[in-house]
Amino acid sequence: MRRKMNKQMPLVGVTSEHPRGHELAQMSALLDAMPRAVQLVHGDLTRGGTRLDTGREAMTAEQVLRVLIVKQMLGLSYDELTFFLSDSQSLRSFCRLSFGGMTPKRSTLQGNIKQVQASTLESINRLVVSRAVVLRVESGTKTRSDSTVVETNIHHPLDSSLLWDSVRVLSRLMDEALEWLPASTVFAHHTRRAKKRTLGILNARNMEARVALYKDLLRVTDMTVVDAERIEAALMKTAEPMSMARAAKISHFIALARKVIDQTTRRILQGESVPSTEKIVSIFEPHTDIIVKGGRDTLYGHKMFLTTGASGIVLDVVVERGNPADTNLATRLVKRVSKSLGKMPKQVSFDGGFSSQANLADIKELGVTDVAFHKHVGLEVEDMVRSPWVMKKLRNFRAGIEGGISWLKRSFGLDRCTWRGWDSFVSYVHGSVLACNLLVLARRLLAKA
Repeated sequence: MRRKMNKQMPLVGVTSEHPRGHELAQMSALLDAMPRAVQLVHGDLTRGGTRLDTGREAMTAEQVLRVLIVKQMLGLSYDELTFFLSDSQSLRSFCRLSFGGMTPKRSTLQGNIKQVQASTLESINRLVVSRAVVLRVESGTKTRSDSTVVETNIHHPLDSSLLWDSVRVLSRLMDEALEWLPASTVFAHHTRRAKKRTLGILNARNMEARVALYKDLLRVTDMTVVDAERIEAALMKTAEPMSMARAAKISHFIALARKVIDQTTRRILQGESVPSTEKIVSIFEPHTDIIVKGGRDTLYGHKMFLTTGASGIVLDVVVERGNPADTNLATRLVKRVSKSLGKMPKQVSFDGGFSSQANLADIKELGVTDVAFHKHVGLEVEDMVRSPWVMKKLRNFRAGIEGGISWLKRSFGLDRCTWRGWDSFVSYVHGSVLACNLLVLARRLLAKA
């Protein structure tokens, strides 16, 4: 029988028989088995003495947690997330959104998700790891650790582009501040001149011409900063909450612009080699670190240390400030993963960057039987493991973490963090790892069924 059209659409959603639908159902069952996770999120959403019995009906803690997982698992922007939640029956069911209700708006989703703290997501990750151990998906007897870099969402840093960013942002903020100031308040716009000098520096034929352009760009930036300081002082005198908040924002970017002027003067005009710890590579993400990987690639973001087990589940993740050497964290990583597992692993394997005599001795003292470093210059195989055969097995096992890191970057957004600020950066990393762990655990359980 074939009709021209359906007379009536079904009133309730139908469970999807697609493999992804089965995965979502299994992930939902896992979250239902961990009520503590919802309690932790609820604590973040209600901190600060928020009354729970007044106001408009808000998203529940359960909905916020599940929406966050969907966003990171599918790599969606907030606009895309809004559409997918309104369009997909499976996602609405997973996120516990009623089929007849309104879909939360983009701003609502963003405001709720950003309230969930990094420490909360880390605690939920540990609950997932504990669940994997209870369900015998992860034994925890063998672990592997490695480091990678998650980049911040910035453009490639150049002294000229940083100066240009400082001029245009401060000029925009001063324009907006005029709303709270007398009509007689004026300042000179230098954005057009700054942009011309920036483009001139990029296209300069030699260093002599480039230095002359830099001098003028520095002069323009300094004049803009002086004007911004005057506007900030005028805003502070109004004593109005809105103008005071605007003054604080202008003050924040004034301090960053001063740093950019200082480092550019030292590098370009004085020929000084500025240490990476004293550099600023973005006025929008000033927490960004300069990280050189393997002595060849320069990346801008933060170092992340991962520990995974035989199941592929990420047992622990650490996000570090600066550019710490891998050798400084080997023992700490083993201690942290033992806390997540509730026991000390019997065998651990590391990349060559973690190798040192002190690390071997310290990890052995913790009760680990076999400690394998991919490159072990100065270390004997018999000191690390029981036999060359065990060494070969652990070395091959360690190589598997490279595929896991690649998957996290390709499928869960850990190649580049799109959230702003250090705290949000750490939350983004833990949110992506949580989504990954739930999906891996769900797939393992479905495979066993």
